[in-house]
Amino acid sequence: MATETHAIDWELRLGSLIHDVSRLRRSAFDRCLKPLNVTRSQWWVLAYLSREDGMTQSQLAEELDLGKVAVGGLIDRLEKAGLLRRDADASDRRVNRVFLEPKSKQLIAKMRKVSHKLNQQILEGLTEDRLESTAVTLDAMKRNLLACLQTNGASAP
Repeated sequence: MATETHAIDWELRLGSLIHDVSRLRRSAFDRCLKPLNVTRSQWWVLAYLSREDGMTQSQLAEELDLGKVAVGGLIDRLEKAGLLRRDADASDRRVNRVFLEPKSKQLIAKMRKVSHKLNQQILEGLTEDRLESTAVTLDAMKRNLLACLQTNGASAP
């Protein structure tokens, strides 16, 4: 019985910690991005395009794990701000490819600085060994969750 209680305590503690860290990081990131007049969702669109400019809207939606309509709205706002443009695909006019505009390059550089500074604050005081151990643990948890989702979700008790 004590072992079962101990396991439940870890489940609750880890679940709560992961949730809290994720929520707090999102809040801190939103606060850091506010002076740049960009949202976290817009940041992700720009970040993905900075790595692979010319992605299709469908590719972006898949990478961001968002619906096509939601991504379309994000692209609309970024296009209106002059940060990106949509061009029809050369081989399939039904497909839109999304490209960064020159104006976005400066914003992306600022966003990367903000992100780097926040990450430094988050990781302050943590040794390389602790970070490596944490990354290994989180990677294993991620793999377990992906496997769970691929087998039609968690089994009910």
